[in-house]
Amino acid sequence: MNKDLTKGDPQKVLWAFCLPMFGSILFQQLYNIADSLVAGKFIGENALAAVGNSYNVTLIFIAFAFGCNMGCSVIVSQLFGAKDYMRMKTSVYTTLIASALLCILLMAAGFLSCDVLLRLMKTQEEIMADSALYLDIYILGLPFLFFYNIATGIFSALGDSKTPFLFLAFSSTANIVIDIVFVVTLQMGVAGVAWATFLCQGVSCLLSVLLILKRLSKIEVSSVQGKPSVFSWDLFRRILAVAIPSILQQSFISVGNMLVQGCINSFGVSVAAGYSAAVKLNNLVITSFTTIGNGMSNFSAQNIGAKTYPRVKEGFRAGLKLVWTLCVPFCLLYLFLGRYLLLLFMDQSSGKALQTGQQFLWILSPFYFIISAKLIADGVLRGAGAMKQFMAATFTDLILRVVLAFVLSALTHSETGIWLSWPIGWCLGTTLSICFYRKGYWNAH
Repeated sequence: MNKDLTKGDPQKVLWAFCLPMFGSILFQQLYNIADSLVAGKFIGENALAAVGNSYNVTLIFIAFAFGCNMGCSVIVSQLFGAKDYMRMKTSVYTTLIASALLCILLMAAGFLSCDVLLRLMKTQEEIMADSALYLDIYILGLPFLFFYNIATGIFSALGDSKTPFLFLAFSSTANIVIDIVFVVTLQMGVAGVAWATFLCQGVSCLLSVLLILKRLSKIEVSSVQGKPSVFSWDLFRRILAVAIPSILQQSFISVGNMLVQGCINSFGVSVAAGYSAAVKLNNLVITSFTTIGNGMSNFSAQNIGAKTYPRVKEGFRAGLKLVWTLCVPFCLLYLFLGRYLLLLFMDQSSGKALQTGQQFLWILSPFYFIISAKLIADGVLRGAGAMKQFMAATFTDLILRVVLAFVLSALTHSETGIWLSWPIGWCLGTTLSICFYRKGYWNAH
């Protein structure tokens, strides 16, 4: 069901819109968590490290899918808020066509370069074959990843966050079951983990795209205007203006993560396995905040399209309350029960891996209150199309984290230095994002 985010109490509207998105991302993360959990428990520590190692390469592809999602979502939100339904439909068709071409190029590049990327990350020989196998199967499923993300972005742009939640709840639950069947019953190893994700994401993609096309067909446009065009260069440029910075942001984060992964791999398989488990738990939180930030983008974009600027400021305050409410249980859970969560991924005998994961969570979790504020401010910046400011804050955070990971690990002669780089980068990036938000034109009304 489509929902106009320009009406009603901003806090109630935003919370009702974002909470299903939060539920959706919990199920989305179950894909990767289930892969690591099954690999670590039923195959072994090397398989856990291989899946975690491959994940850093998959983030590059996810970056492009996320950029297509955001480019389409922001422009569709603005046009939906402005009640320009003809151009709104054209923007959807334009995104689908452009994304299909981009996906083909990325699949070709992926098959040609993944082995090189794994070598650059200093992937250990004992996990190299499994890492490469996982990635080959993952790349086959890129069309599902792309079109599912675009469909999710369109649902959100139309104010519907419940439908993606239902799709993900079904597919993620199915993914866990199929993971276990392929790995435990059929003894398919790491390939079973990858094929399970491929199948479940494929079903979700097909269903969501069919539903979004049906939803769009029910939105009436003026008969005087005729039928919407299937492609528009003007809208394509507007979509690119949002998509490219989003892709660059996520791609640089992915490249940064690969560089950091190389540093982590130099401390051995046990440290890599511990990090692989802990970073899944950390990503669950960060991705949740990012998704709420995306909801903030849709909310801001619709209200900016409708020129209801005071609601943008009210929405920002409501967004902060929401993410800080979520920070409390996550922080307490990781500080006091992190060990037990990590044991879901590994055996108790994995002493060094468990110690590594625990230390990572202890250092990062208190700073969730900081990074969540940045992601809400970034959501407003994206929704308003202030992409230069958004990129400046994000790249400052990323570059600082990568540089400090190498410097501090060299100074401390341990992986602890790598973990310390996260909160330092987060603090500086958050300061910049908040400053850019406060200087935005929406605050002048």
